[in-house]
Amino acid sequence: MMARPFSPKIVTANALLEGDVVYLTEDDRWSRRHDEAELIEDEAHATIRLLDAERQANVVVGAYLADAKSGPNGPEPVHFREAFRSRGPSNYAHGKQESY
Repeated sequence: MMARPFSPKIVTANALLEGDVVYLTEDDRWSRRHDEAELIEDEAHATIRLLDAERQANVVVGAYLADAKSGPNGPEPVHFREAFRSRGPSNYAHGKQESY
């Protein structure tokens, strides 16, 4: 049985203080914009970037790799869960929701 090919990923987490969904950028910032995330196409590099994120426990919690795909303006979510998370809280329009 062959291993499945690696699919592109981004590193996502929640900001420790605000709880906002954040994404690790190529230049090591945490952005609240999904399209600014570093799209990682190499499995070893993805593992290293996740370890980098997990070492930032003073800034973020719950870091993990999420599937993503290349889009015209940067990475785009592949799964509903990530699309939902990228839009922000669903209880009322504030923060990211104000722009939708």
